[in-house]
Amino acid sequence: MSNSPVRAQAEGAGRVAGEQNSAVGEQVSATAAKVSKATNRKKSKAVKASPKTSKEPTAETSTAKTSTPKTSSGKAAAAKVPAGKGAAAKASAKPESRLAMVRRARRINRELAEVYPYAHPELDFRNPFELLVATVLSAQTTDLRVNQTTPALFAKYPTPEDMAAAVPEELEEVIRPTGFFRAKARSLIGLSTALRDTFGGEVPGRLEDLVTLPGVGRKTAFVVLGNAFGVPGITVDTHFMRLARRWKWTDQDDPVKIEAEVGAIFPKSEWTMLSHRVIFHGRRICHSRKPACGACPITHLCPAYGEGETDPEKARKLLKYEKGGYPGQRLNPPPDYPGKPAPPLGSV
Repeated sequence: MSNSPVRAQAEGAGRVAGEQNSAVGEQVSATAAKVSKATNRKKSKAVKASPKTSKEPTAETSTAKTSTPKTSSGKAAAAKVPAGKGAAAKASAKPESRLAMVRRARRINRELAEVYPYAHPELDFRNPFELLVATVLSAQTTDLRVNQTTPALFAKYPTPEDMAAAVPEELEEVIRPTGFFRAKARSLIGLSTALRDTFGGEVPGRLEDLVTLPGVGRKTAFVVLGNAFGVPGITVDTHFMRLARRWKWTDQDDPVKIEAEVGAIFPKSEWTMLSHRVIFHGRRICHSRKPACGACPITHLCPAYGEGETDPEKARKLLKYEKGGYPGQRLNPPPDYPGKPAPPLGSV
């Protein structure tokens, strides 16, 4: 019996089976695709419905949170800087250039000139010798205490010759109220002897000569030169040093370096009066421990605003001397001084 019909039948059956299998495969693939799409839609809905306050945000959500916010126009929104009084807020936003600092420093000087038009040396004196002696005595004490002590001192020793011949113990007793009286007595006798023997009994008007005298440094020399001879100089005492650093005129600690850096900011003709104004402000308002920031007239120029008391009422209670309604440091102040003269020694 021939196998041809059987073979044909088998081949036909194979073709049918193949076509059926292909159709089933396409149907399965289509079904699988539908299921996959449905699953993806469910996942997408689940992601959208998830809370925004997830405890463990993904890297993408973290990046989105920390990115710069944008306005409706698409531009990055500027960060808001808290408004502050004075120059402190400006300084925190952008470093101050050298030119800006110089301009601010000179404006401080101009405004202090309006606040203290009567600024002056706060030591009583009638001649260069008295100013020199009083300045030496002012170390480690107040000008007030010196002014209360010098009337008796100059009544007993009016000239360099008289003081050079003083008995040390007697001189010490006269200047005892100023403190460190033994060391100061040695300096006074030494400088008086040098004035008598080297300078003909006269106080020299040159820096290089003054600093050769016992007990006389650059600060003392500039006080004498500026106020007795009209030679410009910067007096870097504790008040001047403190304010120059607070106002960012310098970051130095050495008085000579401070003198040089501040001197480069201001015209030489301003040096002496600048010293008086800064020292006046330091003694009356911008104190060391409790600056009266709330009563200060130059807070808009001060990068250190807020270091002291900012409440206006509390700050006014911190003001000293004529600003607080109290006597000044001089027993014989200049005619234009608006405060009261200081009382003599032992009167209070």
